[in-house]
Amino acid sequence: MIRACFDPPWAVRVEDRAPLTVMLMVRGEGWVVPDEGERVRLTAGDLAIARGPGHYTCADDPATVPQALILPEGQCAYPDGRALNGSMDLGVRAWGDRLDGSTLVLIGTYMMDGEISGRLLDALPPLLSLTSDVWRCPLTPLLMEEIGRDEPGQEVVLDRLLDLLVIAALRAWFSRPEAEAPAWYRAMADPVVGRVLRLVQDDPAHPWTVASLAVKAGVSRAGLARRFTELVGEPPMTYLTGWRLALAADLLRDTDETIGAIARQVGYGSAFALSSAFKRVYGVSPQEHRGRVGAGLPVVGGA
Repeated sequence: MIRACFDPPWAVRVEDRAPLTVMLMVRGEGWVVPDEGERVRLTAGDLAIARGPGHYTCADDPATVPQALILPEGQCAYPDGRALNGSMDLGVRAWGDRLDGSTLVLIGTYMMDGEISGRLLDALPPLLSLTSDVWRCPLTPLLMEEIGRDEPGQEVVLDRLLDLLVIAALRAWFSRPEAEAPAWYRAMADPVVGRVLRLVQDDPAHPWTVASLAVKAGVSRAGLARRFTELVGEPPMTYLTGWRLALAADLLRDTDETIGAIARQVGYGSAFALSSAFKRVYGVSPQEHRGRVGAGLPVVGGA
């Protein structure tokens, strides 16, 4: 997470293909102009979320010519391709013209996409915005206090604050009538199906059955199956399988644990059982999936 500080005229072209970027305007104003779709104006207190891999430009005015490029792997360059070589660095997590510039934007970027997060983020438009009149961000003062610190563990603190900021923003976005929240997200509000979803998500390794879930929810087995399918769009056990395999896919990407250990964490009795289910849904074995993700190759299929 960084502070971007500018004086007009300013414009930065973003081509890093990051899965998700959050921009919180602290002071001043600016525009986010995607290559495709409607541009968004931000004033103090407004927030925008850009969902990759599309390119876009952030500027004081849509007509301003970009002065810098943000490229993959954190590289920065002038529009002609020359490296910036730190010429716009302003100290700890700060970048731009000067620290007290008239425009200040807090920017957080998620460089890796996941199967679990994708279930929610896929429902977002390529670019969304929340204006300060429809949402309030209580995290702004804390973010401003923490982002300039250079202490042990500071990156972890900022990562968690960024997670909270995204959660708060997504809650506000999906509460809007024009938002199209996933069916399972809307179903969380149901007293029966919401409880079942939380049970499955919180403890995927448990040997759940429709009968045991129905007991926990206080309804009949048939009643749960009917209500769950109606609200979520798929039967309970189909959802459970998809959730377990999505967790496995993320663990294969993010950890070095053995396939057997991952199988036990997500509710499969053996590496063979996980491998069979995983290949049926993703089209590759868990080991092949891990290799493709490690090599930066696209993954086929998905839960």
